[in-house]
Amino acid sequence: MPERKPVTQIAHRRLNALACGEARLLSAVRHEAGATMIFAGATPDTIGLEDGHSVSRAYAIGQGAALHLDPMSAETAAFQIGGQAAAVALETAEPELFSGRHAIVALRNGESVETVIDWLRFHATQTGMQAALIFDRAAPDRERGFFAKLSRALDPGIEGLEQVVVVDGPVPLGKPGHGPETDPYYAPGAPGKARMTEPQADPWHAPLGDVQIYEALRWRFLSQAAAIANLDLSDLVTGDEGPSIFARAEAAPTGLLRLQGQPCYPWRVRKGQAALFSDHICVQFDAAKRRQRWCIAPARLPEAAIWKLTRIVNADPGPAPEGRFFRHMLLRHPTDKVSQVVPKAALVEEPELLAQAKNFWAADPVRAPQETPAPKAKPKTDARVIVTCMKDEGPFILEWLAHHRAIGFDTVLVYSNDCSDGTDTLLDVLQEKGLVEHRDNPYRSKPGTKPQHAAFQAAEHEPCLREARWIACIDVDEFINIKIGRGHLDDLFAAVPKANMIAMTWRLFGNADAHDFTEDFVTERFTLAAPELCRKPHQAWGFKTLFENLGHFKKLGVHRPKGLKPQLWEEIRWVNGSGRPMPREMLRNAWRSTMGTYGYDLVQLNHYAVRSAESFLVKRARGRVNHTNRDQGLAYWFRMNNNAAPETSISRLSPMVRAEWTRLMDDPEIAAAHRACVAAHREKIETLMEAPENRAFYEALTSPRMEKLSRMHHAFGANVFLAGPEVIPDTLLKQDLPEGAYFTVERQSAKH
Repeated sequence: MPERKPVTQIAHRRLNALACGEARLLSAVRHEAGATMIFAGATPDTIGLEDGHSVSRAYAIGQGAALHLDPMSAETAAFQIGGQAAAVALETAEPELFSGRHAIVALRNGESVETVIDWLRFHATQTGMQAALIFDRAAPDRERGFFAKLSRALDPGIEGLEQVVVVDGPVPLGKPGHGPETDPYYAPGAPGKARMTEPQADPWHAPLGDVQIYEALRWRFLSQAAAIANLDLSDLVTGDEGPSIFARAEAAPTGLLRLQGQPCYPWRVRKGQAALFSDHICVQFDAAKRRQRWCIAPARLPEAAIWKLTRIVNADPGPAPEGRFFRHMLLRHPTDKVSQVVPKAALVEEPELLAQAKNFWAADPVRAPQETPAPKAKPKTDARVIVTCMKDEGPFILEWLAHHRAIGFDTVLVYSNDCSDGTDTLLDVLQEKGLVEHRDNPYRSKPGTKPQHAAFQAAEHEPCLREARWIACIDVDEFINIKIGRGHLDDLFAAVPKANMIAMTWRLFGNADAHDFTEDFVTERFTLAAPELCRKPHQAWGFKTLFENLGHFKKLGVHRPKGLKPQLWEEIRWVNGSGRPMPREMLRNAWRSTMGTYGYDLVQLNHYAVRSAESFLVKRARGRVNHTNRDQGLAYWFRMNNNAAPETSISRLSPMVRAEWTRLMDDPEIAAAHRACVAAHREKIETLMEAPENRAFYEALTSPRMEKLSRMHHAFGANVFLAGPEVIPDTLLKQDLPEGAYFTVERQSAKH
């Protein structure tokens, strides 16, 4: 007897959709209970029916509506919408196509026939899917050969797959103004999206806007299915042991099973080849968000349930476990470069996907590079090293150096450039004494490179850094304030013995209304700061990272090391300033703490960004090492000058810092170079103050208005800090603001 071949029935249907001005009728269908009309872009109260049509139930679906009509003998339904009269021939519902079957409904948005066949075969064999409804979103004048191609590809059929129905319609369903969803611009994890150009509008292929389509398909085809899953053609249900998603939906008290989707990616697609399901073997290790879909048993749903894209309205799934699926992102957003849709530094291989590629697809995908785990042995030395950049910071160097030597740093690697106050001379003297490593910043030999980035690139080749055990990239206006034990690095490491990264959150210190430059210690003179709980401005909770040099990252970064080797992310033990674990979502891009991650119990980074008003004039004239194109104007002073709360915790370290300072100044050459820097700083202040614009700027900095604003940050919204102090009315300053007072403005471009 010849072997029986599987036979899959395939049918084509078209919705009787109709454009009605700005609104759209998606479906008008007659069924056993009467008739149902589904609209997009209209609410129930904007739709009028002609005499003879009686509405039994009407409800909104997002920006659309459903009208259920009592049984009637008419072949057409006449209505008015937006002042426009229309009539539509009623289609006859065909629930028998899916009656009693386990089905999946999916929207096609350009996926190839080959992808669809693979998708059908997988779910028929792995989930027990018996039928599929595919709504083809292609425009009427293009791509309408899909049904014919799929019919040929399905001949004779797929084992277990009994019915496939391809549906299309004459109106687009996309979000207005959006381009094709396939464009990498619409990939949720696409890096550099702010620099991408949104594609030209294409309503036929834009991300779905008319979510009412699911109610239209429900009443036309799916109302009698045993169970239905809503998935995309890039989604594959995982092979969890136990009952299928369909069986679980049928057993659920309300007939609803939530599905949670995890995006997955190839490591690389072979040149000249389109991505396949089997190429997708990686997931993003630091992406916690999941894509929402559902699986339902229609007969068990509440009567008021409404079908939408990501959820079933008026149905509660209860505490039942959720189903899972993988979303294959290069099928959804086809491109030959994985890095266009996801940061490759976030990708790690997923064993479940690797097993599926081998066992189901019999494929050999391109594997991710295998990183050697970080060595367990210590680096060549136990040295603690700071990397920093300096320009015209002469008067402040010795205190900063004394402080960090006193708390346990062994080496400071300094890159200087274009100094005019003797900073480079002082650093040369300190290098001769073995106290720092001083280098010229090579940024001029690298056109387009910012001074700080050029310095970091050069530092990575320095023996003192390559052999260091702990590294911190901090500036000369930042002081590491260890609050436990005797304030030494050893005390901090003992408190978090398993940590290999420590985030040190800023406390922004203001000028304490000190306007003139003096030689007093910065840490002793400026003792007013932002409160610990300080969510605004954004800079208030910026952090720097002290990290162990174990090879987890590829390069130095301003706020944390960069270029994470994702295969090693599980070896990272990153804690905040209170010793609490930092979330993995922050490993690659974070630069500031949040309500859930800030902490000051063990260590904080005292940030003296403004110092005195006179010294700020010099800082402004000097320019910035990172944001070189940004002026440090009144808006910067306003953001960074925080005088709200007394903060003297660092003062307990003063005796040992003073002792180290004295030892440094006992060297005549160091003392002479330091005094030359102080003299140059004073001379620079005098020169700047001779210019009327600088004198006016100084008067603004030291005005009673700015002094009061430095104590009012708690009352301002984030947009105020972007706009600058000019937007704050004087009437507000004259009030004694009550607890919880709040003032903000419309968002605008940031001032600097």
